[in-house]
Amino acid sequence: MKTRAKETALPDTAADAFQLEDFLPYRLAVASAHVSRLFTRNYAENFGLTIPEWRVLAVVGRFQTLSPSAAGEWTAMDKVKVSRASASLVSRGLLRQSQDPSDGRGRLLRLTRKGAALHAQVVPEALALEATLADGLSRAEWVSLNKALAKLNTHCAAIAATGEDDEE
Repeated sequence: MKTRAKETALPDTAADAFQLEDFLPYRLAVASAHVSRLFTRNYAENFGLTIPEWRVLAVVGRFQTLSPSAAGEWTAMDKVKVSRASASLVSRGLLRQSQDPSDGRGRLLRLTRKGAALHAQVVPEALALEATLADGLSRAEWVSLNKALAKLNTHCAAIAATGEDDEE
């Protein structure tokens, strides 16, 4: 037992120097959580939408017709979240789901008139909330943040693609 106590008492310089609040993935997650809470409160109160529902509604509104798997790719959500959000939107009469004529097993999502009307209401609100967030930064900082996020996303995709090749 004394050996274990000595092992755990040895300082690990990397672990000792590690501070979660300075760790980029943690900082991104915290910032994302704060922003999501702002959007969630706004969408839930004003439109009765969850964030996954809003994302599916937004991406289908952008492309007019979209498969659930493409919606998942565009929104960076897993199949289960897309499926639940889509099912909820279909049950509320905001989306229509139909069979993909080019793929008998596939499905396509489209906005209904009611969904298009809601989309037209939500988009200005989303842009206004984004502008409110941008007000916390200078114009140069906002532009830099957007460029940095785009670069980081591209880099992460490249890392992921490299990892996928290694698994084969």
